Amino acid sequence: MRCPFCGHDDTQVKDSRPTEDNTAIRRRRSCPECGARWTTFERVQLRELTVVKNDSDRAPFDRDKLAKSLRIALSKRPVGEDRIERIVNSIQRQLETSGESEIPTKAIGEMVMENLKDLDQVGYVRFASVYRNFREAKDFEAFVEELSE
Repeated sequence: MRCPFCGHDDTQVKDSRPTEDNTAIRRRRSCPECGARWTTFERVQLRELTVVKNDSDRAPFDRDKLAKSLRIALSKRPVGEDRIERIVNSIQRQLETSGESEIPTKAIGEMVMENLKDLDQVGYVRFASVYRNFREAKDFEAFVEELSE
């Protein structure tokens, strides 16, 4: 693997171990050229997933983008990074085993909503406000009323 700091081609793995949920291998690496150290994660990828956006554009599935949107929705909430990682892993695994290689953004959004609803209601409302494109306060009110029923 190429060093992300100096670009040297020959780096070394110093330590490998499975992650806590056994869905990836965590590797500590170092560069003999510049001495930098970093961590990489190796995951099984069952198939290439393509996300079909609302305007019919296509993009490769990006688990980091999914994790980022969850972190934003759950910012300053009592939800640990490990829980966010488990949600991302769960959604990715569901998508990979669905048998479909092209997944609409709506399907991914609904999966996130389903996970957030049980995890944290504030995060759920935050995510919904972006996902469902709330424009006014009354949109929030209607959604929260629906939630409390």
